[in-house]
Amino acid sequence: MKFNNRELKILSIVAASWGIIFIGSGIYMEKNEKVNINTKYTLKISSNRIAETQAKKNEIKLKDFELEINTPLSVDVKDYLEDVENISESILQELKLDTSRVNINEAGDYQYTITYKKKKYLGNIKIKEKELPNVTLKLKNIVLNKGDALSTNPSSYIEGEVPEEVYNNLTLDLSGVQDQVPGSYKYYISYKNETYEGEITIKDPGPTIITPNTKEKEEIKEEEKTEEKED
Repeated sequence: MKFNNRELKILSIVAASWGIIFIGSGIYMEKNEKVNINTKYTLKISSNRIAETQAKKNEIKLKDFELEINTPLSVDVKDYLEDVENISESILQELKLDTSRVNINEAGDYQYTITYKKKKYLGNIKIKEKELPNVTLKLKNIVLNKGDALSTNPSSYIEGEVPEEVYNNLTLDLSGVQDQVPGSYKYYISYKNETYEGEITIKDPGPTIITPNTKEKEEIKEEEKTEEKED
């Protein structure tokens, strides 16, 4: 079939119009598809961030403690938690603290637990001996007679006053002193890894000399005078 010029012109216009419509529809659909993809991607990122924040907020980490002997333990679970401000109040109310295995009266390493639902968390508590005061001791040089009893009280060998807790933690060493043998001997007192040295001298008093008392002297003099008169 042959078309005249007028018909050909009309067909060209129609074809061009449909082409423009198809191209426009394709662009529109492509734009809509991209918008939908971007929207889904944005929602996914937002969801992940919320989950991470929530997990961090509810994370439970326990503290490790070092306490002196006889120091009371807190019964407030918040005192045992790291970053307690990041834990929600609803979770804090469900936490259960157990310090029953910690003996505050004896030095050592212990564990305590905090339970949340079915999960148990472990923390460490070290109970250490009470820190003693720092002092410098000055020891006496003592002179005793042979056979005199040696005192076992450290205060007998220390010059000046020291606190009672210091006395209770002193160690007196008299093992090198022979109280039955005249001579000079060293003795020692130890405190907080420091050892102090003193000296004890044992003397031999010699023979006992009995001297008359005043009354006996007067009686002797009277007897001598009486004898002189008789002569």
